[in-house]
Amino acid sequence: MSLKAEDVRLEGIAAQAAFLINGSAYFSRLAFSLRHARKRIWIIGWDFNPDIRLQPEKSSETLGDLLNTLADANPDLEIRILIWALGPLYSEKSLKVLRKKSFPKNNHINLRFAIQPSIRGCHHQKLVSIDDSVAFVGGIDLTSRRWDTWGHRVRDKLKRDPEGVFYEPLHDLQAIVTGDAARLIASVARRRWTDATGEEYRALPAQTAVDWPGDLAVSLENVPVRLAVTEPATFFRSGLGQGIVVTKEVIASARRQLYIETQYLASFNVADAIAARLWEDNGPEVVIICTRKSHGLIENFVMGRNRDRIIRRLMNADRHGRLRVLYPVVPDGEKQVELLVHSKLLIADDNLLRIGSSNLNHRSEGLDTECDVLFQALRPAHRLAIGELRNRLVAEYLGCAASAVRNAFRRSGSLIETIAELNVGARCLKPFAATCERTEPIAGTAIFDPARPLGRRGSRRLVGRLRRLLRSN
Repeated sequence: MSLKAEDVRLEGIAAQAAFLINGSAYFSRLAFSLRHARKRIWIIGWDFNPDIRLQPEKSSETLGDLLNTLADANPDLEIRILIWALGPLYSEKSLKVLRKKSFPKNNHINLRFAIQPSIRGCHHQKLVSIDDSVAFVGGIDLTSRRWDTWGHRVRDKLKRDPEGVFYEPLHDLQAIVTGDAARLIASVARRRWTDATGEEYRALPAQTAVDWPGDLAVSLENVPVRLAVTEPATFFRSGLGQGIVVTKEVIASARRQLYIETQYLASFNVADAIAARLWEDNGPEVVIICTRKSHGLIENFVMGRNRDRIIRRLMNADRHGRLRVLYPVVPDGEKQVELLVHSKLLIADDNLLRIGSSNLNHRSEGLDTECDVLFQALRPAHRLAIGELRNRLVAEYLGCAASAVRNAFRRSGSLIETIAELNVGARCLKPFAATCERTEPIAGTAIFDPARPLGRRGSRRLVGRLRRLLRSN
């Protein structure tokens, strides 16, 4: 199945699906699936670091070691890795590794770099496809500082980057799927490779048997999925903006609860959609778990300040007290340390679940390359699984068992009341302080967080705006 720009709805069935909370759960299952690859591995990411260890609690083997070993052992195995050309520059440590030319060591491993059509855009998908039969999609890149456990211990001796430096606690999510869903994700990987290299590959024949990690319980079986792909428009091809469409559908469909996890809360398009639901007399509760501390000048200047203005905008719309915007902390001795939320997730009631790479900012709506997957519950078992994922996520933030969240929610029927009841320890969720009174985007948003690429005329306007902005500051 080859993905074309005119395709609007990429739909199928996930024969099996499960949700991997945090890097430790993802990396260990990924290691299993990589070892069972027969014909082809696609790794598509924002960044890539071959020096990370997928199972640091068990082995010193690095990701690069594993891929080289697999390629040496199986001459029929093709391994293709595509990362954003500027990703290693942002992460610095990946750039140092790749400069050494110590990876790859096998000619069957093909490492390429994707250059986006717009200099301001980035490749942001985080996909792994194995034999077109098993695929992983979500918010986790195969790079350093992504591995963490449910405990989020601040000084976990295993939680160090390849240079041995401790890093901050990180929460993230990845889904594993088989069936039509895996083949759709493989088609996205092939398309990205063709766009970057000009090389085309056909889909592999469908496999009758799929290797599923033996220690992983299947969460969903035979569940309908829809892929949402975002690509920037170019002079030669119209763009795809399916991600923001799906996000708005999830927001509009919620009847009782809308649960969101996001690294950034910076899209005013998304904010207006949520505000409209809060304004309704009988709309849903809205719980948003978001990162508080931003990294870097642009993140602080644009994403952080726009997040504060969006929170004020949502609070102004919250006529019925149905909104909570929270950030997580974990204990570090007598102190509390913020838990970085890197996940990109929306759940409407227990019916719709969107997981993928798209942040809730403008650039994820049409400038960057993104891939998300929407799961739709059709029967009670599906709804139970989606509700249980939400229970597990909330329980992680509150440091309690998922059963405690489940039981509290059954008693009250309210996610807000459930969190309030269980939010009592040092590991907890804290509300954002309403420090900003303004509700419009900050000056410079169109420059630093644009929703689409610019043509020549727009580029000239951009330079003029940037000059004026720099003079005014």
